[in-house]
Amino acid sequence: MSRTPSLFLPRASGVHQLHPLTKLAFAFTALATAIALPDLPYLVAVYAFALVPLAIWGQVLGPFTRSSVRAITPFLISLVLIQGFFTPGTDVLLQLGPLAFTAEGLTSGLTFAARIWIGLSSALLLMLTTRLDALMLALTQRGLSPQIAYIVVTALQLIPHFQVRAQTILDAQRSRGLETEGGLRHRFRALQSVVLPLLLSSLLDTDKRALALEARGFRRPGPRTSWLSLRDSLLQQGLRWLCAAAALALLAGRLARALA
Repeated sequence: MSRTPSLFLPRASGVHQLHPLTKLAFAFTALATAIALPDLPYLVAVYAFALVPLAIWGQVLGPFTRSSVRAITPFLISLVLIQGFFTPGTDVLLQLGPLAFTAEGLTSGLTFAARIWIGLSSALLLMLTTRLDALMLALTQRGLSPQIAYIVVTALQLIPHFQVRAQTILDAQRSRGLETEGGLRHRFRALQSVVLPLLLSSLLDTDKRALALEARGFRRPGPRTSWLSLRDSLLQQGLRWLCAAAALALLAGRLARALA
């Protein structure tokens, strides 16, 4: 049986030993911080002095940094171009006919990109250091419906699942003689040959998952048991409440500034 695609990297680190809900609270607090903080330097500081130390503690700094850069690059390019050319300002950095690339637009684009960067990076750190079955068990133990917990876990699993499936399809097409390297025309043909099988296989996989869940009594009411044991502590529980309070305070402050 093939292993379920996941970004999780097993390590003997302090972050890995934390309760899954504690790491989920960190991720939501980082997201709330990205939404609430107004300026680019503060957002960069959150990444450099909060997320990076956690990645170092979790012994996943290399994969975390590489994946963060790859994920943010498309957003960075598009947001900087759009905001740079379409945000009015007095400090013009580049003039292309009627379009002016302004310093104000550059700052706005970088700020938007930094917000997305922190949100994606916090989710990435959660996935790199947390087993998905442990996260699902933690959610259901706190009273969340198994169906909703499964949706949350599946959403986190979606990107690595598509990556593995797309690479498998691409390798199969290459073995049949498809040219995937070279000019733009060859790359576009390769993309066409991957997208349709990827969508069809994903639909078939969804049906297989539904049948497997039904066979295992996924919707059966009543208490459930698990081979997996999660360790929690009063300190971590207090830390989660602190994260929730901080996130609410940050979002309330952001809302107050918007309404002022």
